[in-house]
Amino acid sequence: MGRLAYGYGNLEVDIDDRVLSHLQIVIVAKLRRNEGFMLTWTDEPAVGDGRSSVWLHQSIPLYFKYDSSTPPHINRAWLEALTVSASSAAGLRIVEEPRE
Repeated sequence: MGRLAYGYGNLEVDIDDRVLSHLQIVIVAKLRRNEGFMLTWTDEPAVGDGRSSVWLHQSIPLYFKYDSSTPPHINRAWLEALTVSASSAAGLRIVEEPRE
């Protein structure tokens, strides 16, 4: 289980390493183009079992921490689906991984 930390230490979200690797690629690509966007995820039952969203912007610190030292295989079809989601009005949501 990896961790996405955003802001100045006040937001940390646990995310599976494989999912986080794919999110990192999409997030960094958008921020490099100076595109701010919304990221939404489903909360764990321990924190209320709801949804949370945060506006991502290049001026705010972002940290990706992985439990595993080995990067996973990257699924290009999943990157495309996540990129389409990130460019939508609803923002980036973790969508189901499609077959390659």
